[in-house]
Amino acid sequence: MQKILLLEDDKSLNRGITLTLQKAGYAVTSAFTLAEAMKCLEGESYSLIICDITLPDGSGLELGRKIRELGSTYFIYLTALDSEIDMVNGYETGADDYITKPFSLMVLVSKVNALMRRIDSTEEYKNIMVCGDIELNCREMKVYQRGREVSLSKKEMQLLTYLWENGGQIVSKDSILEHVWDVDGQFVDENTVTVNISRLKNKLKTDAISNVRGLGYIWTEKVVRR
Repeated sequence: MQKILLLEDDKSLNRGITLTLQKAGYAVTSAFTLAEAMKCLEGESYSLIICDITLPDGSGLELGRKIRELGSTYFIYLTALDSEIDMVNGYETGADDYITKPFSLMVLVSKVNALMRRIDSTEEYKNIMVCGDIELNCREMKVYQRGREVSLSKKEMQLLTYLWENGGQIVSKDSILEHVWDVDGQFVDENTVTVNISRLKNKLKTDAISNVRGLGYIWTEKVVRR
């Protein structure tokens, strides 16, 4: 059974999310403060961490940064902070998703299920993809540029993989949401794809991702497999 750490200081919401995820088949550990969450992480490993940002003893962003320092655990921010800069700050720490309150528990479960499927399917990747000085090891889910590893979140990695698998073809925003976030576009903030595309371009320092107005995005350079 896959384990989830939930950090949410609102006791009622915490209990509601916990019960919902347990019914969906997950083992959930609840924490209400950063200190409690940190203690949980000392003695246990989790497939996914869901955390609020505004907490009584600090910011959930601190936990996000710590997670990225320690490993590659998936994590989702769950917060009332819904401005574009808040989202950018969240994704800057390597978040795999950012859900704003109020939200549907069914949508949350859908997103959690999607991430868990990504974890299960990671071992299915068998090949290496190369474009110019960028190399994507799909099996290890790592990206290298000029021989040096580039730090990408899992969502950025999946976005790059999807763009490369469809290199030279225009992929719509809805198609990206379906294949990368594995949810209907109506459940995701309209800036999600745009923010992640921008971050990916900046990290790879590439102009190979073009925005085709009204249609979607396209990776314009040649991608080869080996």
